[in-house]
Amino acid sequence: MAFTAQDVKELREVTGCGMMDCKKALTQADGDREKAIELLREKGLATAAKKAGRVAAEGMVKVLVDDAKKVGVVVEVNAETDFVAKNTEFQDMVTAVAQTIIDQNPADVDALQEMKASGTDMTVAQLVTEKIQKIGENMKIRRFVRYEGAVASYVHGGGAIGVLVKFDTDLDSAAYAEVGHDVAMQVAAANPGYLNESEVPAEVIEKEKEILKVQAMNEGKPEAIAEKMVAGRIQKFYKENCLLDQLFIKDNELTVKKYVDAKAKELGGKLEIVSFARLEKGEGIEKKEDNFADEVASMMK
Repeated sequence: MAFTAQDVKELREVTGCGMMDCKKALTQADGDREKAIELLREKGLATAAKKAGRVAAEGMVKVLVDDAKKVGVVVEVNAETDFVAKNTEFQDMVTAVAQTIIDQNPADVDALQEMKASGTDMTVAQLVTEKIQKIGENMKIRRFVRYEGAVASYVHGGGAIGVLVKFDTDLDSAAYAEVGHDVAMQVAAANPGYLNESEVPAEVIEKEKEILKVQAMNEGKPEAIAEKMVAGRIQKFYKENCLLDQLFIKDNELTVKKYVDAKAKELGGKLEIVSFARLEKGEGIEKKEDNFADEVASMMK
């Protein structure tokens, strides 16, 4: 029975095992998924299989910056409970994952899984599987962003939110450290969706204009007046959603761009924000809400 790349991917998701291990198991099992799971379990690789279906929405966001290599990484690794996120073994694993991303520059999470984890003899997938087996919770590397060059970082709430900001600068990292920290804190607190106005997709603006026009007309304004009001309200949208246009949280008299420009002038060099990444733990993951009464009823059956 033949199998596809999708079969390999699904087996990996179910078992938490590495891509190559899953491929070998499916080959041995002639494409039979249940048999492949059995083979992986026999090899001691898939005792994590039953845990892989459980929702992992806790965990932590780790930020790691290597000043010597001029590389910064922000990575989200999920677990099932906040308790495990405070476990030093889990935290050490996340640090090893972040260091691997710095050292080996994987293209995506799938590529990362197959790489040898920095400071270990295991692949990243094997390292994660080992921790699942030892700690007894599902864990998953969800996403990461890696920047090369001049970077600043900020972590909020012990790993609830992690931010990386990339700059174009000719200044020494110590010189712009305070500015970098301030901008990274701004990203964490104000959660901008875009760097500047030109980054906002045309379809997003068109949709926003439609909504704003209907809002104005619902306020009793004639259509012609409503359309004129939209232009002003779109500027407000930019100020709320574009980092450079946002009011600086430490000084509402300045936008973030004006703050950075003023600091660049003061420091006597070039300093511009190129891009940013903000990862929030569990963002967008639908957490399973257990109904306690139903759970007790099902246990009594």
